[in-house]
This record gives sequence, C-alpha cells and structure tokens, in this order.
Amino acid sequence: MALLGALPGAGTPLMLAIAGILLVQNAVPAVTAVATAELISASQGVSDASGPQTWLVAPLAFFVLTVLIGHALDAFLPPLTFLAKSRIDGAHRARVSRLMVSTPTIAALEDPHVQDLVRLSAAEPSNWTEETPGGGAVAQLTLIARYLGVAASAAVLATYAWWTVPVMVLPVLAGRAVRRRQLVRINKVWAAGLGEGRRAGYWQDVLTNAADSKEVRVFGYGEWALERRLGHLTAMLAPAWRLQLAAARAQWISFLLHAAPLIVVYVAVIAGTVGGDQTVGTAAAVMSAGYAVILSIGSVYEASDIEGSIPVLRAYRELRAIVGRAASTDAGTSEDGPVSSGDESGASPGSDRPGGQAPLIEFDGVSFRYPGSERFVLEGFDLRIRPGETLAIVGVNGAGKSTLAKLLAGLYEPTSGRITADGGPIDHDGIEAFRRQISVVFQDFVRYQLTARENVALGDGAVRRDDAAIDAAAAEAGLGDVVERLPAGWQTPLSRSRSDGVDLSGGQWQQVALARALYSVGVGAKILVLDEPTAHLDVRTEQGLFNRLMDAARHVTVVLISHRLATVRRADRIVVLDGGRVTESGSHDELMALGGTYAEMYTIQAERFVRGFDDRAEAGELV
Repeated sequence: MALLGALPGAGTPLMLAIAGILLVQNAVPAVTAVATAELISASQGVSDASGPQTWLVAPLAFFVLTVLIGHALDAFLPPLTFLAKSRIDGAHRARVSRLMVSTPTIAALEDPHVQDLVRLSAAEPSNWTEETPGGGAVAQLTLIARYLGVAASAAVLATYAWWTVPVMVLPVLAGRAVRRRQLVRINKVWAAGLGEGRRAGYWQDVLTNAADSKEVRVFGYGEWALERRLGHLTAMLAPAWRLQLAAARAQWISFLLHAAPLIVVYVAVIAGTVGGDQTVGTAAAVMSAGYAVILSIGSVYEASDIEGSIPVLRAYRELRAIVGRAASTDAGTSEDGPVSSGDESGASPGSDRPGGQAPLIEFDGVSFRYPGSERFVLEGFDLRIRPGETLAIVGVNGAGKSTLAKLLAGLYEPTSGRITADGGPIDHDGIEAFRRQISVVFQDFVRYQLTARENVALGDGAVRRDDAAIDAAAAEAGLGDVVERLPAGWQTPLSRSRSDGVDLSGGQWQQVALARALYSVGVGAKILVLDEPTAHLDVRTEQGLFNRLMDAARHVTVVLISHRLATVRRADRIVVLDGGRVTESGSHDELMALGGTYAEMYTIQAERFVRGFDDRAEAGELV
C-alpha cells in the first residue's frame, strides 16, 4: 500500500489516464480470445460459393479493432508511465534531500549506516536489483490491472470448463511465488552489501578524481587501490551472484509449473474438439485465454520492480527516523544565486537578519566526544565570549580548537553541559535563529563548482544577492585582484570540470572562503568564526589580510582560531586550549608576561620567522 500511496505524486489526471489504459490493455487478451472464437465460428459457415461473404465483416472487424486497440495502447502507455515515474521519483528525491539538510547537527550524517541509508533511499539505481519508488508504484498499479485481466481471461476459460481455471492458475501462482521469494532474497543480500559498495565507490573516486590523482601517480599506489576496490566489489557482489546462480539452476521448476497446466488443458481441449464436444472457435478461445493467463501471472517484471523499490521506501523511513523531521519548505534559487522566497521588490539585503548587537555566548561545563569515540575532546570546558570582542583561540594540534568552532556553529550538541546565547540554549529549538547571526570559515571549507560570484553569494542563501556587498567582501578578503585575473571575471566557473572553468591555488580558495564569510557579515551576521583562515598564505600576506579582517569586522564578535600567533596579537583576548580546557587567558602582553604555554609558543614561532622559515601550506598561484 505504501507504493500505491505514492501514485498521487504523479498527478491525478495522469494516473487516471494510466489506470484506464492499463484496464483496457489487460482486458484485450480476453476480448481477443472471444473475437478469435467469433471469427473462426463465422468462417466455418463459408462455402465454396463465390460472392461476398458479408457475414464475416462484423467478426473480422471486431477482431481487427481489438488487435489495433491493443497495439495502440502498447504505444501510448510507455511515455505516460515514464512521466509518472519521473514525477514520483522527483518528489521522493526532493524529500530525501530536504530531510538531509533539515537536521540541525551533522553527527548523524557521519554515521556509516546513515550514509548507506542515504545511498539506498536516494533512488539512483546502479543495477537491476535496485528500483525507484516511481517504478514500484507504477508496477503495483500495473499488477492490479494485470490480475483484473487474468480474471477476465479466467472467465473465458470457465465458459469451457470450470476446472481449467484452478488447473491453469494455481501452478503458475506457485511458480510466481518461488521466483518472487528468490527476488526478495537477492535484494536483501544486495542491501546487506551496501557498505562494501560504499567503500568500493571511495576507491573508485580516488582512482578517477583529479584532486587525488597527484598522489596516486607520485606514490604509485594505483594498482593497490584498484585491488582494494575490486576486493570490496567482490565482497558486495559474490553473495548475490551465488543466489542468482542458484535461481538460474532452479528455472526448470518454473518451466514445469508453467508448461504442465498448459499441456493438460490444451490436450483436453484438442481431444474435445476432435470428439465433437465443442467447436473449433471455442477451442481457439480457450487456448488463447489460457496462454494469456500463463503470461500474465507468470511474468515477474512487475514483481522485480516492486521488490526492488520496497527497500528504498524502507530505507527512507529508517533514515527519517534517525535524522529527524523533513524540512517543510523549499529554498528558492535563481540563476543569479540564492534568493528569498518573498517579495524581492521591497526587501533589502540582510533585512531578515536579526538586528542589534551580537549575543553573549557562554560555554558552561561543556564536555564533548565525537559519536563512536570514547575520548573527550573537551571536558568541563568553560568560556565566555563577550559581544563585539575579538577572541583568539590557540593551542597545539588536537587541543580541540576546530571542535570548538563546530560546537559554536551548532553542528554538534555537547555530550554534557550547555552552550547559551544571551542565556538561551543553542539547541535544536534555537539553532536556526542563532545561525542567522553566525558566519564561519571552516578549516576544511567547501570549494563549490560554481562561478566566483556564486561562491561568495552562498555566504547567505536566505536573502537576495547584493552584488555591492559581494564586491566589498571580496576587497576585504583580498580577492579582488584574483577576480580581475579570471578569464570571465566574476562569472568564471571555479572548476576545470566546467566549460571555460579554472581552478585556484589553496591560498586563493581560502580568500574565496573568507569573502563568503565576510559577505555574510555584510548582510547581517553578528558573529564571525575563523578557523585557520589564512593557513595557505605567507606570514606577511596573512598579517595584512588579518588587519583588514579586523577592520571589516569591527562591529561584530570575532572568534579567531590560528596556529600562527603573530597574527593574533591584535585580539582583545587570547585563550590557550590544552587538555580540553582553557589553561591561559588574557591579552598578548599579559600572556607574554605570564611566561606560560603561549609565551613559549610565540617565542618559538618568532625565532622561526627571524630565520626566514615560511610555514604556509601552499603558496603557488594557478591563475
């Protein structure tokens, strides 16, 4: 019934048209059997006398019309069912996508089981065992119409002898049940191997992805990666292959269940006709109707579509239970980038942002460990971030700096303790409103395969794009010179896989990410979080950029996470993370006077800089 419930998604007029065609189409075999009988019976009255045989016109026309209608419906049905499947599948995929973006945190999305559910519920078949909800729904409707057609053909059989109906139907139903059970087992085995398929897909990406191809060639591990991929594919496919081989060997059972009843009825009909018990026309009708029953019940094409789509719906239901509620509205987009769904004529950029100053943010006894891990990254963590201050967070690798940024953005919930904004908790109920006030540059920021302008405009997907604000953000991030050198300026796609597209260096991509965050601030964000925002830049370029950032973000709260301490000197306050807690807090001068961890780290870095050491991650420019 779940599959039939998806049919309205195709539109009522279309589904009524398909249902009508299916009913008539599946009635054609029974009507053809009757028309054949009438034609043969009329033909038996033809004598050797010359002249028109007018009594043949009506039965012949009836027969021809039935055949033509059957062929016409065969031609009309496929494009209509294709349209219905596309509509149903499109609506289903939209629900899956909406569900995945509606979850407040990303913890569930990192679960391998959830990734398998996403892969299965996405309804993107990669082999014959997988189907889509649209295919399954149309197949379910087709199967119902097919059984109604079977009933009509069985009625024709019953006019000859009632016993022919159970003799023909029951064995074929048994054969269908056997084949359906085989399909179910194969689909279950296939679904159980999705984890191996996901791992095989990862190694396929490594082998074919341009970004990974450098190390594949330099380190020469192409064959090794290929063997890993083939190993995972074999682990996924081998159980299904064994079941399919066993099913192929058992095909003789299905053949006997189909052929035996047909032979019994045909022999009885032929014997009765030869003995004069019924006419040749009746015999032809019975044989035609009997063959139609065998074909209609014995076909498992619909069963394959149905069984292949049920796991998709089951995966979606489980995914919905794990991830949470689906989003209730669509986000509006246009060719120029994100837009609001309201009236643009009267809206101004950032008008839907909350006004006023940034909130007071407090971490109160926060402890956190990643899902599936026993190690606490933060433990008993306390921190107050005052409105409008520039707070720098430093510490050794693994101290929890990036985790802190993710918690602040609400991407994870604390394992214990709480995070508040102006006294209100940042949790499932309040996170959406809080995110309207925050802008983040993550250490692993996304490189969108869009134009340069669209990459920056994504800094706020809920307001009308403001080109002036984008230009200002680009200038503040030092991106203006890069854009001027692009072949098509702002309209240049930032991907070599796009027509006339180019790629950027690591430092230039970082400037794009910074511009995106600054654009968000320009249209109303009150908190700017920068997680290693200049790791790909040299120290002097970083210093100049950081000064511009501080000037641009003068009226907002800035949380700066950096491993290079020379750039954080202007911060109002610097805190040192160690062991999941704040161990030092104060201004640069105060911490240097303290002579603790910060002073030691700063001194070491200063000596390296005096010796000319450049610690940027990447300095080459490709544009």
